[in-house]
Amino acid sequence: MSEIDISRAGAVLELTINRPAKKNALTNAMYRALIEGLDQAESDASIGAVLIRGAGGVFTAGNEIADFARIAQQGGEEMAGVAFVRKIAGFSKPIVAAVEGLAVGVGCTLLLHCDLVYVTPDARFSLPFVNLGLLPEAGSSLLLPRRVGMARASAWLLLAESFDAHEALAAGLVNAIVANDALVGHAREKAAALAAKPRAALMQARAFLRGDRDEILARVDAELDAFREALKTPQAQAALAAFLNKSK
Repeated sequence: MSEIDISRAGAVLELTINRPAKKNALTNAMYRALIEGLDQAESDASIGAVLIRGAGGVFTAGNEIADFARIAQQGGEEMAGVAFVRKIAGFSKPIVAAVEGLAVGVGCTLLLHCDLVYVTPDARFSLPFVNLGLLPEAGSSLLLPRRVGMARASAWLLLAESFDAHEALAAGLVNAIVANDALVGHAREKAAALAAKPRAALMQARAFLRGDRDEILARVDAELDAFREALKTPQAQAALAAFLNKSK
């Protein structure tokens, strides 16, 4: 079981992270399933938009640390999260995100590659990379200052200060705060509206809005190289070990 539900409503492909018992933390297998869903959406001309959401009142707590640490320490298996980050950064069709509860790590940085983001009042965001001895990813060192300004980006990425839905809205990270019971319906409505637009014009307008794709992918790759090197440091190894011991 991949714990990623893929469904379709009209011209919208919906990807639901469905592992609520673990706060929707992402495993290697789940990343691969997300990539498959994005591949399906990109190759199917009848799909005009993608909706990403979490089940059980949580968006995602980020990487499943036990799975992440196992792959990082043992090697021999490529981290599918790397391929997912490159995939979503280069994705050509509109993406809508519906965020409820926690959005941690990649659960927050992936929002920078979404076109519309709707959140519930209880949504909570965190970018804890530096605290773990690691580097930000998904192009966030480039895109986050552009989106919210250098002051907020520094507080969120360097101090790793968590923030709530109201701060995310004021900063321009998200489009609107929506009541919990209305979130999914609202996000589906907006995704369907995007999918109904003239496709070529929509995709070209999106490409212009998002900026130089090569620049973004180059920053993604540079961050990933630095991330891999940081994983080897005693600080990162100790932080991961401490996190695993705490979870046990």
